[in-house]
Amino acid sequence: ADYAHGHYAIAFDPLDGSSNIDANVSVGTIFAIHRKISESEEGGIEDLLQKGRDLVAAGYVVYGTSTMMVLSLGDGVHGFTHDPSVGTFLESHHDIRIPERGKIYSVNEGNYPYWSFGVKAYVDDLKAFDPPKGKPYGSRYIGSMVADIHRTLLYGGIFMYPADTKDPKKP
Repeated sequence: ADYAHGHYAIAFDPLDGSSNIDANVSVGTIFAIHRKISESEEGGIEDLLQKGRDLVAAGYVVYGTSTMMVLSLGDGVHGFTHDPSVGTFLESHHDIRIPERGKIYSVNEGNYPYWSFGVKAYVDDLKAFDPPKGKPYGSRYIGSMVADIHRTLLYGGIFMYPADTKDPKKP
């Protein structure tokens, strides 16, 4: 079979959070799948630089105390936990819905000095004491995006990776 000439383009980060491996922190794989739109048999960069709304599928795999794949095919989000006794993924979380309100925000506050005024003001507001509005939020930042996003998806809250001026060469 010739797998180089398929109908889809897959973008992925094979090991998100790899700097945390030695600390035994959850890491993961992030992926996005588009239909191939280029004319060339091998595909081109335009296959990967499509709008997010045109995705065929997207998701992640989190490698932690269990291995779980969370996937959307455009109609809901579903979680599948690997069951080593049968050697496959079984649906464990049907139609995941992020809770309307969480209690945790997750952001690398070490970059606070490099954020825009608006981002700083927003994070400061999350930390403000205002019990009627459910504040302050608690802060939890793992540093593995898959792990932070997974917790946020299941329990609600806020995950941010704001632009900063720390390294202007980064996109």
